[in-house]
Amino acid sequence: MATLDQEELVTIGRIERSFGVRGEARVRSLTDVPGRFESLGQVTIVGPAGKTLDTRVTHARPGGPTWIVGFEAFTTPEQIAEFRGAFIQVPRGDSPALPVDQYYQCDLIGMVVQDEAGTVLGCLEEVVSMSGNQNFLVRHDGKELLIPAAKQVVVAVDVPARIMTVRLPEGFGEL
Repeated sequence: MATLDQEELVTIGRIERSFGVRGEARVRSLTDVPGRFESLGQVTIVGPAGKTLDTRVTHARPGGPTWIVGFEAFTTPEQIAEFRGAFIQVPRGDSPALPVDQYYQCDLIGMVVQDEAGTVLGCLEEVVSMSGNQNFLVRHDGKELLIPAAKQVVVAVDVPARIMTVRLPEGFGEL
């Protein structure tokens, strides 16, 4: 199978570590699509260093807050260790359409975040869940800003242009 272009893939999970001695991985779900892991077939694994691997999922089962996933490409814990922190991606066409004003995390990561005046606040690097609320971790010049992922704060998201516009309360997160 030919490797797909990054824009054609959606990230659904991250390999946290190996599980057991048979090459299974403990995977953190990054999707809220019901049944996503139970029905996985072909996936692309993208390692932290950019190394990619196309493989098939052989099985997946819940394992507490994570999933225990077996892949055709891995038979030992050492093989999984090479891909610790790697993202599991599937073709975008395998993902259901989202309602208006909802976005896949992989579409938001890397966006330029600006305020309504057009002042760049930084780059959205991560979606962080804290106390049941989603927040955007934005970095700029070595500084971090945690922005609530709330409709009152996020004014506009332009996925093709890779720009998110936010309305922050006065004095919030002074950079």
